[in-house]
Amino acid sequence: MPHTQIEPINNAPHGGVLKDLVVRDEPMREKLLLEAERLQEIILTDRQICDLELILNGGFSPLEGFMNQADYTSVVETMRLADGTLFPIPITLDVSAGDVKTLGIAPNARIALRDPRDDTLLAVLTVQDVYTYNKKNEAVKVFGADDIAHPAVKYLYDRCKEYYVGGKLQAIKLPTYFDYVALRYTPTELRAHFNKLAWRKVVAFQTRNPMHRAHRELTVRAARLRQANVLIHPVVGMTKPGDVDHYTRVRVYQSILPRYPNGMAHLALLPLAMRMAGPREAVWHAIIRKNFGATHFIVGRDHAGPGKNSQGKDFYGPYDAQELVTKFQEELHIEMVPFQQMTYVPSLDEYQPVDEVVPGTQTLDISGTELRKRLRTSAPIPDWFSYDPVVKVLRKSYPPRDKQGFVLFLTGLYNSGKDTIARALQTVLNQQGGRSVSLLLGETVRSELSSDLGFSRDDRHTNIQRIAFVSAELTRAGAAVIAAPIAPYADSRKAAKETIMSTGGSGANFFLIYVATPLEHCEKHDKRGNYAKARRGEIKGFTGIDDPYEAPTDADLVVDISKQTVPEIVHNIVLLLESSNLI
Repeated sequence: MPHTQIEPINNAPHGGVLKDLVVRDEPMREKLLLEAERLQEIILTDRQICDLELILNGGFSPLEGFMNQADYTSVVETMRLADGTLFPIPITLDVSAGDVKTLGIAPNARIALRDPRDDTLLAVLTVQDVYTYNKKNEAVKVFGADDIAHPAVKYLYDRCKEYYVGGKLQAIKLPTYFDYVALRYTPTELRAHFNKLAWRKVVAFQTRNPMHRAHRELTVRAARLRQANVLIHPVVGMTKPGDVDHYTRVRVYQSILPRYPNGMAHLALLPLAMRMAGPREAVWHAIIRKNFGATHFIVGRDHAGPGKNSQGKDFYGPYDAQELVTKFQEELHIEMVPFQQMTYVPSLDEYQPVDEVVPGTQTLDISGTELRKRLRTSAPIPDWFSYDPVVKVLRKSYPPRDKQGFVLFLTGLYNSGKDTIARALQTVLNQQGGRSVSLLLGETVRSELSSDLGFSRDDRHTNIQRIAFVSAELTRAGAAVIAAPIAPYADSRKAAKETIMSTGGSGANFFLIYVATPLEHCEKHDKRGNYAKARRGEIKGFTGIDDPYEAPTDADLVVDISKQTVPEIVHNIVLLLESSNLI
């Protein structure tokens, strides 16, 4: 009988060898741990932890560390490592100039890397080089635009420090998780799982959103056409600000899994920090799934796109990602499966690709915006769109508007009346009931949360961010929060809003109230005489006298106690909440 060639169970890793540093370095783990205790250390950020984990477990193969300058420059300019290997996203470890000096970060230095959550030692970095970089060039080349409307560009400018450190890593251990531990597979583990089940073809599905019936139909169709299995591989690291939290999403994935034909699909979580880099990100995602053993990868319309730029246009074209992956398909050695737009056909009670529907046939669709609206308002979600278990999971994370928390952020000069308005609001909202009401007055916060801070610009900014943190925690639990600091600087108010909107969950409802009472009125009615003291130079850095107040231009409501009574102002704020269906 002629010899029959057996297909490999799953795909070869990118570069040919899976760089599982945890397995490689296991024999020297105890030695590394002892050494690391004596080394200077870097406490990693959330994004750096995600990147480190996927370097250590081989998800970013062929990388064995954070990119040195040669690899970084080559990736930014050509989408390739210095040796020519395709790799589209720079994986970098950013540090401050102060860190470089105080930690002695220089070529050949050994630096320990720690997890900020539990101070655990994760790896040892042998420094190859320390280099500066051009943020604008990275923004334009990697993300397509120097526009802070792009979340990764904003991160680059706001969060990334002045230097990148390149070097090889030695693994001590992977980060520890306490959630969904059974679903967290390394590439080595997932490949072993596929081998055990004899899965020769695996279609990977990338998602950072909940899945509904259309997604199930799409993935089942893709698998059946290729006689393959499905890997549902959602990102649970860092996604786009405002996305549904990963706890809710994983519960959705778990509830939809039984809807697949028996044995067709498997769920595994990916601790990736997304960059939302569109076409480049799609190639990156393909490389990662290849390293995890997938043979096919679904690339969607506007895959990993961040939405609109500052001019209101999409950052990337709808098919740019598919075109770039197709361009490199031979080199990637993973087959791209184009995401087919699915639509529901009532007459057939099934989903079909849009381009296969006979013209004139009635179809039904619900957009993501419409779905979120229905969840917020408790409007019905039809069975044809999603499964009842999925809807139940989502409704738990999307309470009705009148049960969601919100933040009323009052800003204005000292003695502008904002504290009086805030106290009156607290009384009115307590009278209405239905929520706990928290009051964060400027002086109270100063004494209870920020007694260690002065009144420099940096200290004022830190004070406002502490208020934002507390507000987000309270509003996520459904509370009404009334915050009334002076908050004189526009950038601090903007950062506070972003913190609340990104971490407040369903309670991320933020209203900026500008108490625009004129300085003359504030000063005239100052019974404590603080303005007079500031005029005499007895108080330094007093807002409105020798320190500026940057009046908001983006307030949801502008009020003035010199022209309106407190009851009138409070009533206007209540009307603002009513118009948003929050009370």
